[in-house]
Amino acid sequence: MKPTLTALALAAALVVAACGGGSDSGNAQAGAAANTVSIASIDGNDVLVDSKGAALYASDQEKDGTVRCTGGCVSVWLPLTAPGSGQPTAAGDVAGKLGVVKRPDGKRQVTLAGRPLYRFAQDGGSGKVSGDGASDSFGGRQFTWHVEGTGGTSSGGGKGSSYSY
Repeated sequence: MKPTLTALALAAALVVAACGGGSDSGNAQAGAAANTVSIASIDGNDVLVDSKGAALYASDQEKDGTVRCTGGCVSVWLPLTAPGSGQPTAAGDVAGKLGVVKRPDGKRQVTLAGRPLYRFAQDGGSGKVSGDGASDSFGGRQFTWHVEGTGGTSSGGGKGSSYSY
């Protein structure tokens, strides 16, 4: 019996290792799921969210598709990135074209209608839009943030936000 239990334990360990996040293919699959954009109702408004339900934002200063949120900015505004060379996907009800733009750090950031998309760290996950209307400054650059609404445009209905790090 002991050799059988040992063999089963070894086989189980190999299965767990193969399914874990240790391989590039596992990470690519997990990353691909994170790039899915869909619509959810948060606080009575239809907003764009990532695959985990976190609201997606864009800044007024990046309307032209140029990434300006770098350095300390990305510790507060988390870029929605696309793995490898694949294209991000959107649920059928998302209006606007998804694409990617190359960030200064070499990563590929998801865009909607050319606008780079971000999550707000203080939202802390799904179902919150606490960064809508926030204004801040990083490295001398001013930013104004809006949760992305339906139709590939910013909701612009922000109440403003204050936060600290």
